[in-house]
Amino acid sequence: MTSVRPAEIRVSEIFGPTIQGEGILIGLPTVFVRTGGCDYRCSWCDSLHAVDSEYREDWRAMSTEDVWQEVVRLSGGSPVMVTLSGGNPAIQPLGGLIDRGHEEGYRFALETQGSVARDWFAELDVLVLSPKPPSSGMETDWEAFDACLRLSKGRPQTVLKIVVLDEADYAYARAAAARYPHLPVYLQPCNHTPPPPDADDAPIDVEGILERMRWLVDKAAEDRWLEARVLPQLHVLIWGNKRGV
Repeated sequence: MTSVRPAEIRVSEIFGPTIQGEGILIGLPTVFVRTGGCDYRCSWCDSLHAVDSEYREDWRAMSTEDVWQEVVRLSGGSPVMVTLSGGNPAIQPLGGLIDRGHEEGYRFALETQGSVARDWFAELDVLVLSPKPPSSGMETDWEAFDACLRLSKGRPQTVLKIVVLDEADYAYARAAAARYPHLPVYLQPCNHTPPPPDADDAPIDVEGILERMRWLVDKAAEDRWLEARVLPQLHVLIWGNKRGV
């Protein structure tokens, strides 16, 4: 009789507790589970060490229980938010981890571009859908995006978070928000100086990011787009491009 091997999660890094640096949960203490692998290759990706297959040898194949025990160790057994990120965490089998954590009172947030839909999205507490604008070099599959919403069944708190580099990205964000008027919208100025994938730390253009932030605030105000929230990547302003924070 052939035994079924438990699904393994490809993990780039697990770290924390630290604060969530962006979006709806900004400032909230969280443990990050950053998975390895992605179906996108965004031009300004700041996590290539968790995206590009060139680094797949650095990713660990871990069982759900092993990942869970590391989360418990880092959090000291105190239930906190667990942020599932990547790469694209939707390509990993994370349903069992979410169920395991819920048994102990932990909550789970996931950020994905909305290109891969999973039935376990309905078990999340927070679903951050972050479709990628033109500056990323990627094309949005809105049918796949709609499937993510459909499989979430309206259960998790769901928001849009869109990176904005320029006018074309801003127009894309306006169109996405109009397509999903029921979803709160978070805009984020692009960190246009991502680190080399093999660098633990690299300088950032803080003034450039803040200039883009000011432009984005003024642009939304001028257009009376008063429903959108404009927030920085707080972790980038505090720690730069350093990994594991």
